[in-house]
Amino acid sequence: MKVLKKILLALLLILVVAQFFRPDKNDGNLTSVNTFLAETNPPANVKKILETTCFDCHSSKTNYPWYNSVTPVNYWLESHIKDGKKHLNFSKWSAYSVKKKEHKMDELHEEVEEGEMPLNSYSWTHGDANLTPAQIDAVVAWGKKVQADYKQQMSAK
Repeated sequence: MKVLKKILLALLLILVVAQFFRPDKNDGNLTSVNTFLAETNPPANVKKILETTCFDCHSSKTNYPWYNSVTPVNYWLESHIKDGKKHLNFSKWSAYSVKKKEHKMDELHEEVEEGEMPLNSYSWTHGDANLTPAQIDAVVAWGKKVQADYKQQMSAK
């Protein structure tokens, strides 16, 4: 029993010390998505969906939940954010070529339509990220329209 107590005490000590080491936060500002919003012109309902389900992991600004203050959870969240921004970063939309924008819009509406986005791990802790069939349809219809607009721009060149 003494060995178990020592192990538990050591684990507790490691957990306490770990709280002093945190990853950098994704603390840019949300104005960085203005180019994306202006260029793609989502209707108000789709814009709200993007704000509540996409921008936390796919832009330069994350609204962190309270549990981000707990290590190692904050490292897990940071990993998700970095991975999300690697695949699609609305804050860097102006740096994308028209071809890349068309491809990203294709991925966006496919991922939403197939239920791959938002991630379940995000939806579990963000109730407003659980999309209804009507919300999914709205995002998909908007995404397909924007994708078609980019395709048209590419063919006009």
